[in-house]
Amino acid sequence: MLKHASHAHLMRLATFASLGVATTLIVAKAIAWWLSGSVSLLAGLTDSLLDGAASFLNLLAVHYAIRPADDDHRYGHGKAESLSGLAQALFIAVSAVLVGAQAIDRLQHPEPVEAVGWGIAVMVLSLVLTAGLLMVQGYVVKITGSNAIRADSLHYRSDLLLNSSILVALLLAQFGWQQMDAIFGLGIAFYILWSSFQIARESVAVLMDEELPPDVSTRMLELVREVPGVLGAHDLRTRISGTHWFVQLHLELPGELSLSKAHHLCDEAVLAIHKEFPRAEVLVHADPQEVVGKETIS
Repeated sequence: MLKHASHAHLMRLATFASLGVATTLIVAKAIAWWLSGSVSLLAGLTDSLLDGAASFLNLLAVHYAIRPADDDHRYGHGKAESLSGLAQALFIAVSAVLVGAQAIDRLQHPEPVEAVGWGIAVMVLSLVLTAGLLMVQGYVVKITGSNAIRADSLHYRSDLLLNSSILVALLLAQFGWQQMDAIFGLGIAFYILWSSFQIARESVAVLMDEELPPDVSTRMLELVREVPGVLGAHDLRTRISGTHWFVQLHLELPGELSLSKAHHLCDEAVLAIHKEFPRAEVLVHADPQEVVGKETIS
């Protein structure tokens, strides 16, 4: 319970930090774009507007996802995070299309970029704030394993590249390479679109109960089989919901064991997995060895 409360606090902190950074950058980029007319800055402003909407949606999703399990949701509410990830992917894809359309229009109808100094200052601010946010998000993901925060972090990593590209485009524009502003804007749009596909793929994998990576499952079986008194293990199944890994497996035990001893070995197997993978919630079914042998023969 204490760990759950700590994880919930960290996840809330990350969502509020994300929303705060997005709001600050929306205001700063809007002013710089209004002064300069830069299509690259418009790309950044559009992306930040959708970042703000996605971050707000993420805040709501995390607030729901961290609620404890109840009678109607015995496995918790964690998949709300993946639903939020799909929504974020949609927001990001829309921003990519809007930015790409504006960049193509600017290539066809070139316009000079003005007030470049303001734009450069805003992009430096964006880089500093985004880098700081990514450090916070990285720490929270490492501790909690949150899919929603990971998705949010993924599109802010793309923002880091986006803001760096805008800064380069503005510097080139200042030295007379005006067309590079629109070209960079178009390249950024394609990158943002690719990022949205990555977020959507990860979210769908969780919603479809995709198994944990094979090396994780293999390691779990190794840990269980190393428990003294356990003869073997099989039929391990895994899935993810929010910050939790749900694991089920069959434990092979001597048939002559008492119920109490068998129960004790099952607890030891659960503890062995949980020590190395604290996010795992393990359900063990005990099989007498002679029953397993008959199933193998048949």
